[in-house]
Amino acid sequence: MSVLRLKPACKDYLWGGSRLIEEYGKEYSGEVLAETWELSCHPDGPSVIANGAYAGKTLQQYIDAEGKKVLGTNCRRFRDFPILTKFIDARDNLSIQVHPDNRYALKNEGQYGKTEMWYVMDAGKEAFLYYGFKREISVEEFAERIEKDTLLEVLHAVPVQKGDVLFIESGTIHAIGKDILIAEIQQNSNVTYRVYDYGRVGKDGKKRDLHIEKALAVTRRVPIVRDKSSYPHIADCDYFTVDKLNLDGRVMKKMEGNVSAASFASILILDGEGTITSGAETAAYKKGDSFFLPAGSGSYTVEGSCDALITTIREKAAPVRIGIDIGVKDTRIGLVDIHQKLLACEEMKTDAGRPAEEIIREIGQRTLALLERQKIPMDQCVCAGISVPGTVDRQKGVVRYSNNIRWKQVELSRLMSEYLPIPVRIANDADCAALGEAAAGAGREYRDVVMVTLGIGVGGGVILDGEICAGKNIGGNEVGHMVIVEDGEMCTCGRRGCLEAYVSARALIRDAMAATGQEMTPEEIFAGAAAGDMRLEELVNRYARRLGIGLVNIVNIFRPQLVLLGGRLSPQAKTLLPALREMMKEGCFGGEDSEYPDIGISALGNKAGVIGAASLV
Repeated sequence: MSVLRLKPACKDYLWGGSRLIEEYGKEYSGEVLAETWELSCHPDGPSVIANGAYAGKTLQQYIDAEGKKVLGTNCRRFRDFPILTKFIDARDNLSIQVHPDNRYALKNEGQYGKTEMWYVMDAGKEAFLYYGFKREISVEEFAERIEKDTLLEVLHAVPVQKGDVLFIESGTIHAIGKDILIAEIQQNSNVTYRVYDYGRVGKDGKKRDLHIEKALAVTRRVPIVRDKSSYPHIADCDYFTVDKLNLDGRVMKKMEGNVSAASFASILILDGEGTITSGAETAAYKKGDSFFLPAGSGSYTVEGSCDALITTIREKAAPVRIGIDIGVKDTRIGLVDIHQKLLACEEMKTDAGRPAEEIIREIGQRTLALLERQKIPMDQCVCAGISVPGTVDRQKGVVRYSNNIRWKQVELSRLMSEYLPIPVRIANDADCAALGEAAAGAGREYRDVVMVTLGIGVGGGVILDGEICAGKNIGGNEVGHMVIVEDGEMCTCGRRGCLEAYVSARALIRDAMAATGQEMTPEEIFAGAAAGDMRLEELVNRYARRLGIGLVNIVNIFRPQLVLLGGRLSPQAKTLLPALREMMKEGCFGGEDSEYPDIGISALGNKAGVIGAASLV
C-alpha cells in the first residue's frame, strides 16, 4: 500500500464542540468532540489504518511490520514516531498552558516535549488566542499572577482569522480561544502544563489540576515575535516541515509530488474533494480526511478541489552525533559533526568491576554534562553510537557477553536511552574502529576496508560499501580466530592455532620470553630486532609471516580495497609493511593479475572508536 487512509482517535475534552462531527464527518457517538488525532502513533490515541492489507491495524503496528524504512532516512534520528497531527474544535477557551522541551520532558515525564504549529481553519469574528507575554516578566511576578488569577493581564492576545499560522515553540505560554477551528502539527507528545483554567471543573466535579511548579521551570517569560522565516513553507523546524496545497478545481486542479526515501508524507485535507493517486492506487478524499504515504513510494498526484496541509520531515540542520567508546580501562565520549570532525572529547575510567548499570549511568550523566559545557542542546543531537568489546546483538541493542568488562546480557541501548532521548545503537569495538577509520581516517577514500587490530587480542572490522559487514547472526566478524596453524598454540577462545594466538601482543611477549628468557614489551622486541639481535629478528620475521597468512586469508574472502592495521602493535608493525605487501602479491588469489589491496596503518588512534560509534546511524 502506498496511500494509507487513517481513522483518528477522538477526544471529548470539556471545551470542545461538535463541528468535527457535523462538518467534517468524524464518526463519533458522543456530543462533544474536541480533538481528533489524525496522524498518531502516541499510545494515548493511536490512529488506525482504514484501507488495504493493514485495515484495522494501528499506524504503529504497520510501521512495526514494515520496518522504519517507511518513515524515511530523515526519521532515523528519532527514537519514536516524530509527529502528531490533530483537528481541534474550540467551542470554549482552552486552558492557559505551556509545553516543556525534550530534555525537561524526558527527565520528568518519560516522553518528548512539544513544539507545534497551528493553522487556523476557521474563526469567529471576535476570535483570538494567547501567544506569549506582552512584556518580559520575572519568575516571581509569573508565580504571583498565577496565584492571584491576574495572569491574563500580561498575556498577548492575538486576533486570528482563517488562514493564519502560528508556530509555538516549546516554552511558549499559549492558549486557543473559543470559536476557533485549528489544524495542529506537533511533536509526538502529550505533555501539557496547565497554569490557568478559568476555574472550570472536570467530569468528576473537581477543578482540573494545575502544574504550576513545572510551568515556572520551563516557560520563557518574554514577548514572542512571530517568525515568518519558514518561507516557502508555512512551518519548518527540525521536527516537521508543513506546506499548504490549494487546488481551486479550475485553474489549479492538479498537483504532482514525490515521496522520496528521505521522508514519509502526511496529507491532511482541510476542505474540498477529489482523488490522490500513487502508483496503481487511487483513493478518493473529502474534507477532514487524513492520508499517510510511506517513504520511497515515489510520485503521487492530487486532483480536484482542496485545501490541504502536506507534512514531511526534513534533514536535521547541523546535526551532532554522540560517539561513546567503552574500553576495558577507559571510556571515551565524543561529539562529532557532519564532517566527521571531533568537536569535543573526554575520558573517564571504566572501572569494569562496577555493575553495568552504574557504569552506564555515569556515561549518560557525563555525556549530558559534556553537551552542557559545549552549549549543544539535546535537540541538536541526532543519535548516539556505542562501541563496546564483546559479543553484541546490534538489532536488540544488547551486549550478550563481554569478558573484558564483565558484562552479560546487558540491555545497553535501552539503559542508555534513559539518559539520551535519541536513537542509541551499539556495535563491537573492532567494528566501530574500522568504521571510524573508513569514515574519517586512513580509509576515508575507500568504500571497502578491513581493519585488523593488534592488541592484547586480535580483533577486526570489515566495512563493505561503507557499512559494517557483520552477518545476520550475533557475534560479527572474529578475524582473530581463524586457524593458521593446525593444532598450534592454545587461544583464549579455547581453540588451537588461531591468528590471535600468534600475532597478539600477548603472543609476541610469550614468544620473546621463550626465545630470550626475558620479559620484554612489544616496543622493546621490535627495537631489538631493528638493532640486529638475531633472536628477536627471527622472532619478528616469524611474526610477520603469520600475520601475512592471516591477512591473505582475509583478503581472499572479502576482497577489500584496503587493509589497515590498528591497535597497540600497529606503530611497530609499520616496519613490516614491505614484507606484508610482498606476501599479499604472492598469496592473494590471482596474484599480480588480480587487484590486491594496499596495506596501511590506522590514522585516528584512540579516536577511531568514538568516530566509528558516532557513525552507526
